[in-house]
Amino acid sequence: MSAVLPLLDLLPAAGALGLLVAGRERGERIARPLGVAVAGLTTLLAVLATGAAVRTRGFALQVDTVWVRALGVHAHLGIDGISAPLVLLTAVLVLCGLVYTWRVLPEPGRARELVGLILVLESGALGTFTALDLLLFFVAFETVLVPMWFIVAVWGDPHDPVARRGAATTFILYTALGSAVMLAGLLLVGLRAGTFDMTALTAMHGAGLAAGTQVVAVLAIGLGLAVKTPMWPLHTWLPGAHTAAPTVGSVLLAGVLLKMGTYGLVRIVVPILPAGARAVFPWLGVLAVVGILHGALACLGQRDLKRLVAYSSVGHMGFVLFGIATLTPVGINGALYANVAHGVVTGLLFFLVGSLKDRFGSVELSRLGGLYATHPRIGGLLALAAVASLGLPGLVGFWGEMLALLGAYQAGTLGWRLLMVAAGAGAVLTTLYFLRMLRRVAQQPRDPLAGSVPPGGGPLDPRSDVTGFEVASFSPLVLATVVLGLAPWVLLGLTDPVVRLLTGGA
Repeated sequence: MSAVLPLLDLLPAAGALGLLVAGRERGERIARPLGVAVAGLTTLLAVLATGAAVRTRGFALQVDTVWVRALGVHAHLGIDGISAPLVLLTAVLVLCGLVYTWRVLPEPGRARELVGLILVLESGALGTFTALDLLLFFVAFETVLVPMWFIVAVWGDPHDPVARRGAATTFILYTALGSAVMLAGLLLVGLRAGTFDMTALTAMHGAGLAAGTQVVAVLAIGLGLAVKTPMWPLHTWLPGAHTAAPTVGSVLLAGVLLKMGTYGLVRIVVPILPAGARAVFPWLGVLAVVGILHGALACLGQRDLKRLVAYSSVGHMGFVLFGIATLTPVGINGALYANVAHGVVTGLLFFLVGSLKDRFGSVELSRLGGLYATHPRIGGLLALAAVASLGLPGLVGFWGEMLALLGAYQAGTLGWRLLMVAAGAGAVLTTLYFLRMLRRVAQQPRDPLAGSVPPGGGPLDPRSDVTGFEVASFSPLVLATVVLGLAPWVLLGLTDPVVRLLTGGA
């Protein structure tokens, strides 16, 4: 079992290397079946690793090998109740995305390169969630940037190459600059504490690090992580990247990359820099609430369905940041739940928006309508995803946001309770824009004066409802939306024991 995590992290990269050495013609022919096979095996390993995390108190399947002896850097891997849900989410989303891409390959084609980049991105994300060394965490964190740049810049919106390249460049500039500041913070922590090992640093719980040092480190590390989350006002790269990206790119950006920032806050900042977190996180709570309200208000003004879902991410990730900022076990558990819920539901929403665009060539709200009558299965799935995202009780979106608000109440001060009320207003606005969207897209017939939807505007038959490959792509996310909504203890049973250990001295 000790080989499970190295295999989990390296198998996707090995698949990408196999496509590289296969050559262009053969690689193009085998890319999609090989990608699905590798992603399927990776998902099986993720299930094994999650099972080990369930059975183990603390980190399971640990591997600790010297990587760079001169710098004292170790290839230290492990998985616990915080990282296991994100490992499984990443594996499932990549598998779903590659199944979708097998049938709908975005322009300009080139399956070999696209599948290879997705697999490299998966390796980087899994490495981020299993790394237990600060510098290894940073290397894995950075690995995803270049693949995502290519996915957006090359396979993004074929009708606007300037916009897609601009969106990709804005994304990588924001995240690279944030990462440079984060690296400085990680080096400060590791050099001052005398170790980069995250388990040792967590056990120290800030001992040996002066309060001022912790504040500086939290600001530096938090900035890099906040860009990736993204936190208002560092979110401006996100709507453009989501809008320009192909369907699989949007799904992975929302469901995987955004999670890396919030995971870093819980894994590194909360347990290792507790004094710095107590000083800085009230301000994080304020910015999170601004992001919740800004995202909801921006959604009310959107005319493009994909852009609406993109802005909704700003609000939902604001709830994740808000729960973390409370520094209460309930709030952090809520944040971790909302993190997974966002990946599941927003991933499903982007798949559905992509399905509509692949049928009609456009997702402008004015050109859509009457889905319940013309495409009842797509309309029904869109309604399920929308009401899950707005937090309907019984579906996955409810628990995380409710617990984050409860965490703010338990923080006990007037300031936190005022922020709780403001965040609750953001939840009301979320309900408003999603119900308004459903009424426009699914219930009302399309306005004939608004412009026609070009027949055959995409690679799928515009008359078709949900197809077999779409069922295969969407089913895991639909199942998770319902199961985790009805049985929240499945996820909370994993996260709560670890959260209580991490916040013991916070």
